[in-house]
Amino acid sequence: MQIPAELHPISTPRSDTLILDALTRYMAQSGAQPGSRLPPERVLAEKLGVSRNTVREALKRWEALGIILRKKGSGTFLQAEVGVNDSFLSLRFKNDSANMLHALEVRRIIESESCALAAQRASAADLNEIEQRLNEMEKVHLAIGSAGAEDWAFHASIYRAAGNPLLLQMLNGIYDSFHAFFESPPEQALFSDSFPLHRELFNAIRQRDCMAARAICHQILDITERDMKDVMNAKR
Repeated sequence: MQIPAELHPISTPRSDTLILDALTRYMAQSGAQPGSRLPPERVLAEKLGVSRNTVREALKRWEALGIILRKKGSGTFLQAEVGVNDSFLSLRFKNDSANMLHALEVRRIIESESCALAAQRASAADLNEIEQRLNEMEKVHLAIGSAGAEDWAFHASIYRAAGNPLLLQMLNGIYDSFHAFFESPPEQALFSDSFPLHRELFNAIRQRDCMAARAICHQILDITERDMKDVMNAKR
């Protein structure tokens, strides 16, 4: 029995990822196939309770992955298959797997050394901020099984504590690719095996143990890489 396709206002309209996840479910439940036309942006915005500009910016992310095709004067058309269990993250894995793995390599290079630098340079204020972000991440993760935004805030606090402003500038330059690692919706609970290691990473930084901080960071990213490849293989 086919589930009636509906769109409902979302609770945090600023999130492109939530908007695209809602559209994914809608397209899948409506039986849309490659070539199907999406509703107009005005209709999508009204159904989701967000601005047309917000919908437009979200759709640009799909367009960049080749999931949709925009034809001026004709509308927006689905280009790739989407399923009810798909999310923006899984669609990225399916449609941009090579770039996702490349982004992970870049993240590994930057983040492992950032953790080592943070262990050397973090001030008392930096350590307080890292711990606060960690506590917030743990609280949300334990409550709903995932904490993408809070996880990113934790890692970003380590970048700042490394004391090199170019690190954050570099991350801003590849913002979209890096944020794909932090956008998993709660129901997927990806990368949860690395959750306990974040506390160990903070302890290593607080204890000024550069080698341990670097090693734990690699352990976290090893789990990320494993889970990424599992998703890619499952979607083939």
